[in-house]
Amino acid sequence: MWILIGYILVFVVSMAALVKASDWFVSGAEVVGRSAGISPFVIGVTLVAFGTSLPELAASIAAVFSGSSEIVIGNVVGSNITNILLVLGLSAVIGKEIIMDKSTTDSKVLMLLASAFLLYFTLQDGRLDLFETLLFLAGMVLFLVSSIRGKSSRTSDNAKASMRSYLMMIGGAVIVYAGAHFTIMSLEYISEYMGVSNELIALTGVALGTSLPEVVVSVTAVQKGKSDIAIGNVLGSNIFNTFIVMGIPGLISYFQNLGTDESLLTIPDSLIQLSLPFMVAVTILFCFMFVESKINRSEGWMLILLYVFFVYMIFQY
Repeated sequence: MWILIGYILVFVVSMAALVKASDWFVSGAEVVGRSAGISPFVIGVTLVAFGTSLPELAASIAAVFSGSSEIVIGNVVGSNITNILLVLGLSAVIGKEIIMDKSTTDSKVLMLLASAFLLYFTLQDGRLDLFETLLFLAGMVLFLVSSIRGKSSRTSDNAKASMRSYLMMIGGAVIVYAGAHFTIMSLEYISEYMGVSNELIALTGVALGTSLPEVVVSVTAVQKGKSDIAIGNVLGSNIFNTFIVMGIPGLISYFQNLGTDESLLTIPDSLIQLSLPFMVAVTILFCFMFVESKINRSEGWMLILLYVFFVYMIFQY
């Protein structure tokens, strides 16, 4: 029992370190990018979007190296569901209402919907092959190009980055790696001890832990009357989760299994039959709310209750 408690503490501390170090890495990289003459807009689109998915990406890469590829899919699907239901739900309840600006997020909502359906259909055969992996990576490139198109990629602000910025970037990357390793190691032990699958813990514990920064950012943004930041936070995170957190671990797995008949990533039946369809349904629900241009407090409570229902269903499945 005490060993289990110890591993739970390792999991919590590792997750906290992973999330915090991701923030350090992005902050340091932003300053370094500006010193190289890259415009703030391009840095925002790439680094901020990448940064929100860095904990999920690091945990998924660590899962591939440890031979627990089912964690990758559970992490992506669980994070996407958590972002829409819990992050937006809490933001609407605490902030009273989320107002959505269609003019700035219209194309990204379509990209979100496309990424959800791509994930659903590519995983129906229970495996991920190289072509499907390349589709996810192509989707990531398309998203970045569409976001940056027509914007200046350079800036005249070439202030030198301090040593602190480089240390934050390098130190953050090292801690991200260590945090991801210990997160997956402790997760595997906890799931084995409790008699539940790795993907179940990934759908709930890992997804919830990696989504905590989005909760804080989005709730704070709505309280300050900046709903567009909250919506952009969720949209960017979910799109990047699907494209980059599926694409890069999938590519790593391909080179690991090069010359063998093994699948790149194995997708458990429970994810295909329950969690994936639920994720698509939740994404469609968000699109309907987007058409109405707002999410009020009662709808926020509905989203939170749907999240509780989802957690109950996957533990009962």
